[in-house]
Amino acid sequence: MAFDGFVANSIVTELNKFIIDGKINKIFEPNKNEIILGIYSGGANYALNISICADNYRINLTTTSKPNPLNAPGFCMLLRKHLIGGKIKKIYMPGLERIVVMELECYNELNDLVSKKLVVELMGKHSNIIILNENNIIIDSLRHLDSTSNSLRDILPAHPYEFPEANKANFLDVKSFEDFYNQTSNLTELDSGISGYYAGISKLFMQSILDELNISNEDVTKDNLEKVYNYLVNCLKSTEIYLKDYNKDYSLTLIKTTEDTSIPYLNFFIDDYYSNKEKSNEFISYRNSILKLVDGTLKKITKRLANINKKLKECDGKDIYKLYGEILTANLYKFKEFESDSVELENYYTNELITIPVNKNLSPSVNAKNYYKKYNKLKNALEVVNKQKSETIQELKYIESILYSLENSKDVVDIDEIFTEIKENDLFFSKKSTNAKSSKTKNTNKKANPEYKPIEYKIENYTFLVGKNNKQNDYLSTKVLKNHDIWFHVKDITSSHGILITNNTKPSIDVIIRCAEIVAYYSKARQSSNVPVDYSLGQYVKKHANFKPGMVIYTHNSTVNVHPKQ
Repeated sequence: MAFDGFVANSIVTELNKFIIDGKINKIFEPNKNEIILGIYSGGANYALNISICADNYRINLTTTSKPNPLNAPGFCMLLRKHLIGGKIKKIYMPGLERIVVMELECYNELNDLVSKKLVVELMGKHSNIIILNENNIIIDSLRHLDSTSNSLRDILPAHPYEFPEANKANFLDVKSFEDFYNQTSNLTELDSGISGYYAGISKLFMQSILDELNISNEDVTKDNLEKVYNYLVNCLKSTEIYLKDYNKDYSLTLIKTTEDTSIPYLNFFIDDYYSNKEKSNEFISYRNSILKLVDGTLKKITKRLANINKKLKECDGKDIYKLYGEILTANLYKFKEFESDSVELENYYTNELITIPVNKNLSPSVNAKNYYKKYNKLKNALEVVNKQKSETIQELKYIESILYSLENSKDVVDIDEIFTEIKENDLFFSKKSTNAKSSKTKNTNKKANPEYKPIEYKIENYTFLVGKNNKQNDYLSTKVLKNHDIWFHVKDITSSHGILITNNTKPSIDVIIRCAEIVAYYSKARQSSNVPVDYSLGQYVKKHANFKPGMVIYTHNSTVNVHPKQ
């Protein structure tokens, strides 16, 4: 990660500018990896976010609100007891290790002024938040560590606190370029070599520096080392440090990227970056869990369809059993019993001999009756299985529409709507018995109007709405669509429903084509060309009560072929 010692140092420098002498008035613990301190400083309220999540560890001022548990966890209550009302006197780092120390003045139970420290260790999966008393004795920590958990230190209440042992050189101890050159002149690569030798310098940061200075990674010359050294020194001394997006991550830079110095720019950059990353991770995780559920159902339905096709194949041979029964019945007078497992008789339809398997332990009449029975059984099964096949194909199409919605979802809200839909469907979850009370609640919820936000376009003087999932498609096609509006859907392919609100006017063919292009874009045919899109007046679009979400029937439609275009 790019949150290395240099980034942490820059964040701490900015924190010293904005929240020193600030008073802690609120403390929250949104989840097991985060603490948020509410701070009043210089006439403004700030929220300091401390995250020890292994993937997203950082300390920064935040404007992102997060839901808090109804009951505060134990460590949060302890922090409130010791730190509420405390004043931040100093924020610093011991070297360039990702350790931030906040020194505070607080009042104890006897109303005496005492000193306490909040130590934030940002070291990947070993990150921690520790509160110390004035004697550097641990009061408590968010994570308790000892030798049994493969920790090199004891982070437990009543134990003295010690900084972790440094295993890399401290760049702050380098007094001149000569010292730096002596330590790095034998490197073969600049990025991994320098980041591997000095603490607090990430490989990504080094790659960013080399790109800015236009230096080749393998070009380890004295001139290039001096350029890198000066850049690193300037990053520590300069009052104008910035952050930039770099290589799907971020990195410090001396190139000016903002004009506003009245806000904690570095902190807010970090806040935006990690907030977006967490939202993206949450979205991906949520979507993958739903995809797993849908995929499991898809496999189950596909297997069922294979069994149905197998039964249909068996039913295809039903007529031969009828023929066997008829021929045996016509020849009963020839036999009292069968002497072998088959009998050869004339097929009076073709005047050819036919071999009929028989059970010699049964009489000829019983053999004939069994063939008639088998024929009638397969004949009745054929009707049932054909109906099952039709229903199963509809279920597969429905699951396909769910998968399409998931693939095109953009945020957690979209996934929530999809999950609400499948949660109400017995296809994905077994039907649960409900009592009268739950039924009443269900009916009440059914009457409530959920807030759907379909995609909206303005085309000339018209409004065009596009559903993002089956729930929204249903909402548009059954609640919004009026008789004089125009309904759009890609022909024979999974797509969103589109509604052109006409207000009783007749749109031009250009508007129709534009709407069709948009609906084609929001379909499985997005990457195709010359896509057929059906459109019809709202009065000809109907939904039956037993239809699954997003499924309708329509008539009196016209078709236009378009290229998908958003």
